Amino acid sequence: SVEVSEGKKITFIDTPGHAAFTAMRARGARVTDIVILVVAADDGVMPQTLEAINHAKAAQVPIVVAVNKIDKNDSKPDRIKQQLSEHGLHPEEWGGETMYFNVSALKQIGIKELLEGVLLQAEVKELKSNPDKRAKGTVIEAKQDKGRGTVATILVQAGTMKVGDLFVTGAHYGRVRSMLDFHGSKVEEAGPSMPVEITGLNGVPEAGDDFFVVEDEATARRVSQSRAEKLAREERSLASGPISLEEFARRANNMAAAELNVILKADVAGSLGAVKESIEKLSTAKVKVRVLHSAVGGVNESDVQLAMASNAVIVGFGVRAEPRAMSEAEKAGIEIRFYRIIYELIDDVKKAMVGLLDPVKSEISTGRVEVRETFNVSKIGTIAGCYVLEGVVKRSSNIRVVRDSRVIYEGRLASLKRFKDDAREVQAGYECGISIERFNDLKVGDIFEIYEIKESEASLD
Repeated sequence: SVEVSEGKKITFIDTPGHAAFTAMRARGARVTDIVILVVAADDGVMPQTLEAINHAKAAQVPIVVAVNKIDKNDSKPDRIKQQLSEHGLHPEEWGGETMYFNVSALKQIGIKELLEGVLLQAEVKELKSNPDKRAKGTVIEAKQDKGRGTVATILVQAGTMKVGDLFVTGAHYGRVRSMLDFHGSKVEEAGPSMPVEITGLNGVPEAGDDFFVVEDEATARRVSQSRAEKLAREERSLASGPISLEEFARRANNMAAAELNVILKADVAGSLGAVKESIEKLSTAKVKVRVLHSAVGGVNESDVQLAMASNAVIVGFGVRAEPRAMSEAEKAGIEIRFYRIIYELIDDVKKAMVGLLDPVKSEISTGRVEVRETFNVSKIGTIAGCYVLEGVVKRSSNIRVVRDSRVIYEGRLASLKRFKDDAREVQAGYECGISIERFNDLKVGDIFEIYEIKESEASLD
């Protein structure tokens, strides 16, 4: 949310540009009043650009074009205008209705003009909303937080929402327990076009679900229950043994039609929907990919049990597994694969489907550490006072920071100390001091996963 001039604010919803996030861009077009189409002056119009135009047109939302990277020597803003004109976005200077702005995010060129153009478009379209009624809006994103429970990012589109209001969203309901603005500061109320993060939900809503305040709890329960019954689906289960992507690849070559069952867990609702859709789109006449279960949060024991019962692989996107779930999966031979980059996830599933798994880097866990204290040291940064729970920590190891089952950083261990002395390694049961390269946002309770990367060829026998 940006204050352009006194009393005039613009709220932005940014959506990923990757082809997999089509649904997220479509939702973005539906909940916004104006779409800012960002096109790189050196790249030109990409398939996702045309997709975004179609989403905006389908939602009947006006488009303002920002031609970015004009500071680069090979930028050709006029070529962009020509390409977009072929898709109905005719520039004002050519007699059309679309406003174009040449900008450079790097050099801060043209940003002020762009923002003023958005405000002008809002005035021309008379974009107004009544703040004096019960709030309603849309869920932009939702996730589970260990300390706060379910947290949803809401865009209020009409009315004013206050702390204590009862509400319904999707098939869930609740009472607004707390509200944070985009800075993370507490607020007591939120008016039209204000994005806020709220707690107090009884479940995790879908990104894109509607949100509205109701009069009393009985109404909230009734509407929620009615919606839940409508959305109830039959659970599917397939009895068989555990399977890995490599094993599936072998079977795929020997069967006329094969099925790969996937259990998907992700860090936030938006990513979950995008990844699920991308996986399901990979299905072909010969190979079917089925997402049996998908949810927000870390991989837990019930996910492993479902995988055992349904012959499925577990895929985590931006999350990790609970220790007991990991242990149970290892005993049962269930494969859990973790990803942070959607390209890699899709590529691995594709390779399994065609029976071609290239040599992959395997991760070997060497230790697990808990942060019990943090210290800020000038010229060095944050040092975590740690206790080694399992295995061994070695200097310059790969390290992953996990908070509430969510991966928040991956990098390398910068220093390892026992008391004030540098240590080569620290075994389980001992305390140590750890600092991480280029990362200082450490908190008490964080878990460090220490691991090594080993390259090995995939076996096909």
